[in-house]
Amino acid sequence: MFARILTALLAAASITPVQADPTPIAPGPGDVFIEGQSCSIAWSVDPTGAWTSMNIYLMTGDNYNMVQLAAIATVDGTDPTKTTYSYSCPKVSPHAPIYFYEFSSPASANSTWTTRFTITDSTSDIVPAPQSTQPGGADIPWGTGTILGTPASTSGSISSSTVSTAVSVATSAPTAATTGSSVSPVDTSTPAPSTTSTTTSNGADMHVPLGLLEQAIFAIGASIFGFAVMF
Repeated sequence: MFARILTALLAAASITPVQADPTPIAPGPGDVFIEGQSCSIAWSVDPTGAWTSMNIYLMTGDNYNMVQLAAIATVDGTDPTKTTYSYSCPKVSPHAPIYFYEFSSPASANSTWTTRFTITDSTSDIVPAPQSTQPGGADIPWGTGTILGTPASTSGSISSSTVSTAVSVATSAPTAATTGSSVSPVDTSTPAPSTTSTTTSNGADMHVPLGLLEQAIFAIGASIFGFAVMF
């Protein structure tokens, strides 16, 4: 009997899918970051190699109605040598422990989140989270913050590929661009028809109208015919 139960447990374990999602490590509970200074993020890698494109977003709100404040970066979530990211903390309101990060990837239907942390202008200027419980009743403080001067739910982008950089928040949908170069749209218009030409021995193009060519051939033929009649 025991052998059958053990066999069943081993069989169930063998078909359990491997968790592919990266695990957030930092920020952790009680972490405080100062506006204009470094905001740091850390995670453990995706062991299956699926999250090669991992998006990191600064979020706020409750657990059921999350609000995206800014797109922070897109990184390779499978690279074991790059499991941290830092950028310049934005100015926010309120200065409360109501901010967190979301990790997502086109390769997965799942998202993962850090715990809530505080962004403030000074460690002496921190207020409690406006709400003490979640809409579902859990005792998890929360609130809805904003980036100063920018409406919530707008997206931003990192303009540099370096590890430490400033976050930029846009008030409209971002346009495609390549860092350090200008990208022009592809010209799909129909090209003008080319002109048929005859190349001379020196390489120059000689354009001969069709009507003049026919007249010249007729004149040469008439001359040859007249010359033959005379003899």
